[in-house]
Amino acid sequence: MPGASLHLMIRRFLLLLAGSVNILHRNKVISKEFPVPDKTPTTLTPQDCLVAVMIAVSASDENIRTAELVKIQVAVNNLPVFAEYDIDRLQHVSQMVFEIFEQEDGLAALFGLVRHDLPEHLFETAYALACDVAAADGTLAETELRILEEIRYELEIDRLHAAGIERGARARHMV
Repeated sequence: MPGASLHLMIRRFLLLLAGSVNILHRNKVISKEFPVPDKTPTTLTPQDCLVAVMIAVSASDENIRTAELVKIQVAVNNLPVFAEYDIDRLQHVSQMVFEIFEQEDGLAALFGLVRHDLPEHLFETAYALACDVAAADGTLAETELRILEEIRYELEIDRLHAAGIERGARARHMV
C-alpha cells in the first residue's frame, strides 16, 4: 500500500508517536529498565490487534494524518483495554502492519492475524476504534470506507451494531 517515501514518513511519525506515548501511559511514568522480549510477528496480544486495526485504517488512504495518530495515542493512553499494554510494542506492531501491507494479500493476512489473536468479545471494540481513527481527521476517504467495510465483514459485526458504532464516531467528531 504505502510507497517508499510515505513508508519512511510513516516510520518517523510512528517513532514520534511511540516516544510521546512512552512518556506518559495512563497517567503513570513508564520505566524502560526492564525490556520485554519481543514476540514473534504471528503472536499478537489482543491490544496489539487493536493497535494493528487502528494503524491499518490510518494507513489505508496512504495519508496518515496527525489527527489519526493523536486518536491512536489517546486511545492507547486512556482506554481500559490498554491499561496493561506494553507501549513499547506500538512501534513493533506498526512496523508489522506496514510490512504486511507490502505483501500482495497483505490485508487478508492482517485480518487473519487479527481474527486469530483478538478475542471475539473485542471485535466491536476493534470496529469502534477503527471508526474513531477514520473519523478523526473530519473526512472519510473512499479507501477508509472500504477498509471499514472489510473490518465489518471480517469481524462479523452485525449491521445494526455497526450503524450504532458509526453514528457514535460521527457524533464524537462533528465540528
